[in-house]
Amino acid sequence: YNMSMENSMGYEGTSFHLGTFTLLFNPWCPDDSVFLDNEEQRNEYVLNQQGLVFQGTQELINPVPWNFGQFEDDILEICLLILDKSPKFQKDSKRDCSRRKDPAYIGRVVSAMVNCNDDQGVIAGRWDDKYDDGISPMLWIASVDILKRWKKYGCQAVRYGQCWVFAAVACTVLRCFGIPTRVVTNYNSAHDTNSNLVIEQFLDEQGRRQNKLRDMIWNFHCWVESWMTRPDLEEEFDGWQVLDPTPQEKSGGVYCCGPAPVKAVKEGELGMCYDVPFVFAEVNADVVIYVEQKDGSTKKTTHTSKVGKKISTKTPGKDTRDDITHNYKYPEGSAEERAAFKKANHENTPPPSDENGVIMKIKVSEGMNKGRDFDVYAVINNNTDRDRDCSLKFGARTVSNTGVIGDECGMKDLETVIIPAYGEKIEPLRIQYEKYSSSMTEENLIKVVALLYEKDSNDVILAMRDIYVKNPDIKIRILGEPVQKKKLVAELSMKNPLSEPLTGCSFMVEGVGLTNGQTVKHLDCPIEPQQDVKVRIDFVPQQCGLRKLVVDFESDRLKSVKGYRNVIIAPLPK
Repeated sequence: YNMSMENSMGYEGTSFHLGTFTLLFNPWCPDDSVFLDNEEQRNEYVLNQQGLVFQGTQELINPVPWNFGQFEDDILEICLLILDKSPKFQKDSKRDCSRRKDPAYIGRVVSAMVNCNDDQGVIAGRWDDKYDDGISPMLWIASVDILKRWKKYGCQAVRYGQCWVFAAVACTVLRCFGIPTRVVTNYNSAHDTNSNLVIEQFLDEQGRRQNKLRDMIWNFHCWVESWMTRPDLEEEFDGWQVLDPTPQEKSGGVYCCGPAPVKAVKEGELGMCYDVPFVFAEVNADVVIYVEQKDGSTKKTTHTSKVGKKISTKTPGKDTRDDITHNYKYPEGSAEERAAFKKANHENTPPPSDENGVIMKIKVSEGMNKGRDFDVYAVINNNTDRDRDCSLKFGARTVSNTGVIGDECGMKDLETVIIPAYGEKIEPLRIQYEKYSSSMTEENLIKVVALLYEKDSNDVILAMRDIYVKNPDIKIRILGEPVQKKKLVAELSMKNPLSEPLTGCSFMVEGVGLTNGQTVKHLDCPIEPQQDVKVRIDFVPQQCGLRKLVVDFESDRLKSVKGYRNVIIAPLPK
């Protein structure tokens, strides 16, 4: 918009051009459609330019730092350009601009434009661990670099992203527009391709997954929630809305998802706009696994792993995890849950209980660190009054976050396992670094599967667990007096935990208000096995207040090692 001042005296008048301004959403205004009546939440979900994105597994949640940078130079201009490049604007610019007052409309456009599947979107997705013609999704630590690359290269898609990158960039864009937004992680997230609320998977007799269907369970999946009213729906569906920019399935002919009211997901109201059935399945779908036998027959098995676990976001004002699963789901087995499932026409038939028979779980050891060998355990309990004669196939394979299975890194095939009456049997499986190192993706995940065959009854008992192999810690010291526009030094140190030297090593640092973009320090020499390395990087903070310095380490054998340090910068003395 242009702003001018009109001055008139008698019959004469003059006009003065004062400048231009951009009208954004205002979550401080009670009459605005994104009004959020909580100061702490406004500070976090609108003003905070840094945060955490949760990855790892539900058993070992890994907080990863991210710089959103929604108020950095040129970002508003780029975010507006994203809207102007959308097919809706290109088709009918007047109608598009007239609808930009509606945060649900803006959210849907941003959900489509952050991925590039249908348009000149910001990010190209890739999930096959082949990133030579771009940048690995695991390397990114900030939205600003991605958005500026997109504009710099003529609105060509930046390669590559996965769910947390899509979600974090969408969070930056929506916060930039004044819409309260947060990144959310759903562990054991179902990708239901045929909308039947059932994820079907097939395993061979060795426990290896067979790729017969597109249905998947992602170890974790990230989307965003944005706060807004929904005048197109009943008032009870105002509030947090799911928007998912990761291109999974089409909605209205376009790769986008939402806004889906979180309240509608919880209540099983699948008829609400938009894409509530897909989000409902992500957190509620049943899992049915068929184990193929040598004779070609299959046995339907039930295991304890369910989808929609530990749904997480960053706590306002703290670097801790806020579990918001209760916003999406009623307690399991409750009357409210049954009512929601009935509305959704979801059977949710509980599996028969094994508490009085034989049950098996997978447990892990301490010290599952990259570069080390470690043990996992199949723990089998016999709750009956007779011994059980079984055989056990117990294996581990590397796996991607989206469930794509890699090479075997551990296997035990026991023809005879006797589980005594009312007793317990523990079988260890050693997972060796030399076996998992070459095929593990940068996500550091291993899938462990145990199949127990009971010889008398011919029953099959299945246990599965994804484990996260931890990277080394980066230690960060800040040297100097932390004052605005006064030089500071970040001292970064890390130990090479591997038995091989690391080559092509570099540290990259970035912090909103701390650094001028990204600063990279390349190491001239390899880091030898078990060697400690220490580097120093200078920076001059430009803004005062609480800031987050984010660090990424890269090398040939050890990639995407992240760390961060909060720094309180004092204002420039007057």
